[in-house]
Amino acid sequence: MKFKVAILGTGNIGTDLLIKIFRSEHLQCTLFSGRNLNSKGMLKAMSLGVSLSDKGIDAIVENPECCDLVFDATSAASHTLHASILKQLGKIVIDLTPAKIGLLTIPSVNLSEALQYDNLNMITCGGQASIPIAHAISQVEKNIEYIELVSTIASKSAGPGTRANIDEYIETTEKALSHFTGCQNVKVILNLNPAQPSIDMNTTIYLKIKNPNMDLIRSEVAKMVSTIKSYVPGYMLALEPVYDNGLVILSIKVQGLGDYLPKYAGNLDIINSAAIAIAEEFAKNKKNSEILS
Repeated sequence: MKFKVAILGTGNIGTDLLIKIFRSEHLQCTLFSGRNLNSKGMLKAMSLGVSLSDKGIDAIVENPECCDLVFDATSAASHTLHASILKQLGKIVIDLTPAKIGLLTIPSVNLSEALQYDNLNMITCGGQASIPIAHAISQVEKNIEYIELVSTIASKSAGPGTRANIDEYIETTEKALSHFTGCQNVKVILNLNPAQPSIDMNTTIYLKIKNPNMDLIRSEVAKMVSTIKSYVPGYMLALEPVYDNGLVILSIKVQGLGDYLPKYAGNLDIINSAAIAIAEEFAKNKKNSEILS
């Protein structure tokens, strides 16, 4: 039997999650809940035969047995209200908003720790793309003086929810970057590019390091890229690490799978793929526990 999951939020992120769950061997979406039954996401879910509701989180409150895990794809403000309710209901929550409530989680970095918590924050799309790389470098270079992340995404891939959460995006990504690297002097920049045709997500990472071991850095970065590609196939190194004027510089490109969203929306795809990877680990753990019992 598959692990039962619900999705709160029926916008682009929620709907793309739904399509990915349909492809999963371990997960089953038993509720897709939002506020508008006529939204594009709701209509897509209806065509797939998924149970729908326009009651938002109240649908879970009224039927708590409907799921084991909840993906919250609403907004940072909404998740602050949802978190305590879902905790009381005993639900595992994977938060795709920059609410900063749960454990800051990146599957390629702290998956084992994450499985011990009931509220996981997926940080941001830029965070999922770049922080694992910065973390890998911080493991071999302990004296990083400064880190700057510059993410550029297609304007069309930034929906109302993303635009409403820009301040939270910056704050959450900077907090997570410091947390996973130990560097307190960090800066995060997000650019929305209106170019046509739409560009793929690109994130450039700048690290101020004295006398870095570039061979070791390149080796660790290559290992991390390979790990991330295991759950985000469109993740790639666009510029290998170089050392220029006191800075280690590298660039990441992310192309989506094109499930519900265009392939250029790699920024949405990477955070969803990371969330699915974690949910599947919870599902495997539950299945193994049932077998042992």
